[in-house]
Amino acid sequence: MSISDRLRELWQYRGLIRNLVARDLKVRYRNSILGIVWSWANPLLMMLVFTVVFNFLYAQSDLAQYHVFLLCALLPWQFFSQALTEATNSIVENAHLIKKVYFPREVLPISIVLSNLVNYVIALPVFFGLALVSGARITPWALLLPVPLLVQAMFSLGICMALATLNVFYRDTRIILGVLIQAWFFLTPVFYPISQIGREKTILGITFDAQLWLRRLNPMASVIASYRDLLYWGTYTGLDFLLRTAVTSLIILAVGYAVFLRYSHRFGEEV
Repeated sequence: MSISDRLRELWQYRGLIRNLVARDLKVRYRNSILGIVWSWANPLLMMLVFTVVFNFLYAQSDLAQYHVFLLCALLPWQFFSQALTEATNSIVENAHLIKKVYFPREVLPISIVLSNLVNYVIALPVFFGLALVSGARITPWALLLPVPLLVQAMFSLGICMALATLNVFYRDTRIILGVLIQAWFFLTPVFYPISQIGREKTILGITFDAQLWLRRLNPMASVIASYRDLLYWGTYTGLDFLLRTAVTSLIILAVGYAVFLRYSHRFGEEV
């Protein structure tokens, strides 16, 4: 089956994707006292912890409205990390469906990414409310928010499909991923400005621009910087970095999808 035929088939199953997204959101908050309020409380609690640690105890930040600076990056990071964690196990976790019913297997990681995207959108009013109450400047540039959001969704989906495939054959993937995500978090300027890294670094006698290469090698660093430009600094984002990240994300999505399709016929046997 060609890619175009596969995509047409996937479109025919859009109702299933919608139902899986709704199911995931219901299960996420089922038997929870606060329910959907957790999508607001969780990032706010994390923001409070980082703000106390870095802004008060260690006085590491002299940024105005540091909590707003932090939250506009923390929300997309949680979208990214939760999507990876949940989608990695999506095939194995739904083995009973895969063995009984035919449907395009990519529906499962796609629904996970979309449900986390919806969860992120639900949490956005909290950010804007906090920003306005804090006196932060929200400019019309915030209307471009869907652009980095789309780039991030493509990047996340490509990684998720590759990891979901790998986890079918190597179940240690999910365990190792937890460590990698934690390291990735500290290598991404979520709770610190990228300017804090400095420009020139020398390793093994080679001098390089650390900020530039961090953005090039870590697409999430560029995506987070775009969110901050639009939501915190109130200006247009660096289109060169964003365009480069968009192309990188599209390539990762294509590669991840190709890997997924290459091995999806074996999922029923392995799970």
